[in-house]
Amino acid sequence: MYVSYKWLNEFVDLSKVSPKELGDTMSITGIEVEGIEVLSEGLKKIVVGEVLECVDHPDSDHLHICQVNIGEEEPTQIVCGAPNVKAGIKVIVALPGARIAGNMKIKKGKIRGQVSNGMICSLEEIGYSDSVIPKEYSEGIQYLPEEAIPGEEVFSYLDMDDSIIELSITPNRADALSMRGVAYEVAAIYRQQPTFNDEPLVEVARPASEKISVSVEDKELVPSYQIRIIENVTVAPSPQWLQNRLMNAGIRPINNVVDVTNYILLQFGQPLHAFDYDRLGSQQIVVRQATDKEEFVTLDGETRSLTPENIVVTNGQVPVALAGVMGGLDSEIISTSTTVALEAALFDSLSVRRTSKQFNLRSESSARFEKGINHATIAQACDVAAAMIAKLSGGEVLTGAVAGSEVIAESVEVAITLNRINSYLGTELSEEVVSEIFTALGFESVVSDEKFTVTVPPRRWDIRIEADLIEEVARIYGYNRLPSTLPSGETVAGSLTEKQRKTRKIRHLLESNGLSEAISYALTTEEKAHHFMTSESIPTRLDWPMTEERSTLRMNLTSGLLEDIAYNIARKNHQLALYEIGNVFHQTDAASKELPVEEQHVAMALSGDWLLQDWQGKAEKVTYFHLKGILEHLFTGLDLADQVRYEQTSDLKELHPGRTALVYLGEKLIGFVGQVHPSTAKAYDLPETYVAELNLAAILNVETHFVFQTVSKFPSVSRDIALLVSETIPSQRIVQEIEAVAGKFLTEVAIFDVYQGDNIEAGHKSLAYHLTFANPEATLTDEEINKAMEKVTTRLTEELKAVVR
Repeated sequence: MYVSYKWLNEFVDLSKVSPKELGDTMSITGIEVEGIEVLSEGLKKIVVGEVLECVDHPDSDHLHICQVNIGEEEPTQIVCGAPNVKAGIKVIVALPGARIAGNMKIKKGKIRGQVSNGMICSLEEIGYSDSVIPKEYSEGIQYLPEEAIPGEEVFSYLDMDDSIIELSITPNRADALSMRGVAYEVAAIYRQQPTFNDEPLVEVARPASEKISVSVEDKELVPSYQIRIIENVTVAPSPQWLQNRLMNAGIRPINNVVDVTNYILLQFGQPLHAFDYDRLGSQQIVVRQATDKEEFVTLDGETRSLTPENIVVTNGQVPVALAGVMGGLDSEIISTSTTVALEAALFDSLSVRRTSKQFNLRSESSARFEKGINHATIAQACDVAAAMIAKLSGGEVLTGAVAGSEVIAESVEVAITLNRINSYLGTELSEEVVSEIFTALGFESVVSDEKFTVTVPPRRWDIRIEADLIEEVARIYGYNRLPSTLPSGETVAGSLTEKQRKTRKIRHLLESNGLSEAISYALTTEEKAHHFMTSESIPTRLDWPMTEERSTLRMNLTSGLLEDIAYNIARKNHQLALYEIGNVFHQTDAASKELPVEEQHVAMALSGDWLLQDWQGKAEKVTYFHLKGILEHLFTGLDLADQVRYEQTSDLKELHPGRTALVYLGEKLIGFVGQVHPSTAKAYDLPETYVAELNLAAILNVETHFVFQTVSKFPSVSRDIALLVSETIPSQRIVQEIEAVAGKFLTEVAIFDVYQGDNIEAGHKSLAYHLTFANPEATLTDEEINKAMEKVTTRLTEELKAVVR
């Protein structure tokens, strides 16, 4: 359901409530807001123009040269190819420098030798879907109202400055499938009374019953059916304001008669249908079930073979409408129609759904009949529609509606006690608060001995039992104001803490990279406890160990994982990827009587084959970059990638000095990644093995905030750069220098080539990087990219003495 903020403001005073605030408030009171769109966003320099002169282009058989008044001293010349452009009309003009749909920029130029200072636009070119553009303008440009002032922005004339709120309406809240229903909802939230200024009905003395008779064969299938007659109608395009409201709701304007029926559908939620009285073929309407294989041509030109499950509106002989779904081709309103038979009805929801599904004809009308409509406003909606048609077409409404069946809308009384409301909600609401909520909803209530007797009007046909009233109280009181309580009972499990959730996510991320969890002994030898340490610590020994191999609390996880790797290697398992999450134990004072500090770590170990040899290819051994890639995937999954950096080190004697890096989170050292030193690997009886260990407690303590970023509508641009630099300069340093100067549109820097050898100076290396740029708001130009690349080149040359190849 698309709700116009401007239209809604006519029913409820929202002058102090912004569309966003309204959307947020509605979402927490039970009706979800999918999004809010302002059609004019992203568009600029689009104004009203008046075509003063229009002549054919001398070098084209379809182009026209127009002199257009855009509110300046002199007319401007624009070349236009629209078939319906002509002198004397008001049009949409995109000036030079304008942005139109698709973020296209309009520039001055020449078209076949003739200067064109802008563009005369169609509705599609400023963002409207082709499905809602009036057919008369679908192949050309849009005409604006005569009162439009040249030079003014066009958005207010098309209501493109309106905020369109998209609501997700659940089946139980079909009352909100109308502007009036939404107005009642919003009025309840803001404690107002909605006001509806409906067009007053003026009837002429001639009775409608003399023009038509109506009968309904099965009043259970058709509880309400009536016809109003409007004579002396002149069919024409609807006024711009009406077309705007329909287009903003996703409905194509047709003419002033059909558009009114769609307008009332949106306002009341009441489907209507307009017949051309003179094309009905008789002066009677009979609503019945179709006969088997009875044929009927619907408005879309398709011939339908009907069944007795379908309800049809007939002229006494043949169908003229498929009830609740679609009208007939032979009785539709056309340009020469002068008398309108306006139908308002209530059809059986199950029958409408079956018919809609049978012929795959889903429409706004069928959806409302299926979910339910307000029985109290069927006649009122018909009266307002008839009054509007008469006003817009110059017609006359005949006296009285001719009814074949009528439904009496009755209010429903539901009783509930205050204690039951508070018991369900966990609140301590007073009688005054609950009564005020019912009053805000428009429900009359009487209180006696803390028992409420609530009278629910027909417009809220979803409320029938106590639970419905409790839900209404909760919604309007505010779900966010209800007290929070933990579940109780022996079988109720507690929820995870934030750190537990992050730890579970880390397990998932590591296992998704092919690692298996290992659980090692917390006790080890004193020698192994000192291995792989990035900070000083005193070991914690047991007073009475069972064996010397399990005599000391571990101060790292890596040595335990290496024992696990060695155990598997000895048993001919050559594809090993393990991780462990556990506590390590540190002390700073040997004489202290305090227990050691437990610090949670995560460690990883890779050894053997990353890929086994098979018929598709050779085996692939694990490398440093396999493990570093797993770390980077882990940090990306935790939204920490931009805070992590690596620094090469040779300080850890258990690791290879040329293939090891310390890992920093911001300025805090949190671990290492590297290859196990060959001598250490020999001691553990291991092949080439790579390990990493991180301070998990430090990672879990970092607060991260998820920032949603939409996928850009505009293409990215890539540039490659190859450098000759000293082999002592790490790639990370180069990436940091590039990111420092490349500008805000740089989204990614990726290395794709490293070379040392022939034609490369000794002590140097060649590195090649792939730079990706993207602007989420516009298409990047070559000039912008070239400037960024010049800054990158200058920075690398000056800071790193790099030679750009």
